[in-house]
Amino acid sequence: MTDLSTELETGLSIARQAGEIALRYYRTGIAVETKSDDSPVTRADRECEQFIARELERAFPDDGLLGEEGAQKPSRSGRRWIIDPIDGTRDFVRGNPAWANLIGLEADGEVVAGFANMPALGELFSASRGGGAFVNGQPIHASGIASISQAVLCFDSLSSAARQPFAAHLLAWMEHFWGARCMGGCMDALMVARGQAEIWIETGGKPWDFAPLKIIAEEAGARFFTFDGQSTIYGGNCVVCAPGMEETVRQFLSQR
Repeated sequence: MTDLSTELETGLSIARQAGEIALRYYRTGIAVETKSDDSPVTRADRECEQFIARELERAFPDDGLLGEEGAQKPSRSGRRWIIDPIDGTRDFVRGNPAWANLIGLEADGEVVAGFANMPALGELFSASRGGGAFVNGQPIHASGIASISQAVLCFDSLSSAARQPFAAHLLAWMEHFWGARCMGGCMDALMVARGQAEIWIETGGKPWDFAPLKIIAEEAGARFFTFDGQSTIYGGNCVVCAPGMEETVRQFLSQR
């Protein structure tokens, strides 16, 4: 197993500092712009990404960069840091705490470390391949629930559910769960990772949305896969689920 202690220490520090930058804007309010895909962006997004990219480049000059707000650098090491400076900008600008600074480290095409800082909640999640998953230094684990009647389903992007092949079956499937939630992408995924929910379904996302959440979930014992069953952050969608719910989700997704 590769020693990632330096990457973990550095990543935690950078994520924590990025959270402090974002919190200053979160507490005082900030103007919002709209990008070409109709998603919002703020000065806080750009400042956080510039800070994260600068600090990562300083610490790991041979590594590549890929950021939602334009940070990009080719890799000379086979590694790349993937950045979402503020995941959940809509929540951020409305004063809701369901947003995070997301940082993932990819090595030879596989995510090997990740950080999800939720500063408004005071929670910093981290994980490394083979090293476990943690929140504020305490280990987290996925739920052992395997019965749908006892499970909590998180379904993000309900607005796009009608365009999915399984749309006609969604409501009938949801009624069998103990509960359903839609707290926001990163929060939903982290709830599954820490055993507070059993399934998160995300119908649309980019690599920077998924990179750290994948490693955190997997190291907590959860499963991560796309709607067509691949283990990739580049599929445009994903599922994070407790191991006992994997077959249930795969069967649902196969419906047409």
